[in-house]
Amino acid sequence: MPQTVRYLTHPAGSDQAAEGRPVLVAEPGRPRMCAALATRLGALSGTRRVVSSDETKAIETASPLARALGVTLEIRPKMHENDRSATGFLPPSEFETVADQFFAEPTKSVRGWETAEDAQRRIVTEVEACLAGPQEGDVLVVGHGGVGTLLFCALSGSGIDRCFDQGPGGGGCWFAFDAQDRMPRRGWQPMEALMIDA
Repeated sequence: MPQTVRYLTHPAGSDQAAEGRPVLVAEPGRPRMCAALATRLGALSGTRRVVSSDETKAIETASPLARALGVTLEIRPKMHENDRSATGFLPPSEFETVADQFFAEPTKSVRGWETAEDAQRRIVTEVEACLAGPQEGDVLVVGHGGVGTLLFCALSGSGIDRCFDQGPGGGGCWFAFDAQDRMPRRGWQPMEALMIDA
């Protein structure tokens, strides 16, 4: 039976709110939501691997899930969010404008950000490396909205476009794809949907 791979973005925290994203699961709701999911694994019950970016918010989301599943958390540093260090914090409206440009002009470095094409190539390469070789059970990858959207675009055969972003909430969303054909089954869903048995 084909394994399911789920890509889960960490729930939004105070920094996403500062960047202008509405917060679906706010601080201190983020740890509470992750803890609730860890006690009611639902669709994740068949997961045998949990892989995370090395960024704090991803690890904070992935760690309680890995513990609840009884698996060792795997850290892959190259699964980090698109590199926006050139600008640092931007006011909400400015962030949204630059993010729109990032997706609209994927070959260009907008204000020093990593290009969308480079970020997409990196996340696809890391996910493929993660899935190389035989898998037993489902895989959960915990990461970030920007590169998650770029991964979704690549897997679905769509061009890079922000219309495929996870939408309002700024985090705590997921999509699933088959480990064999790599095709997404549907678009982004809220984290809460994982509590329901598949």
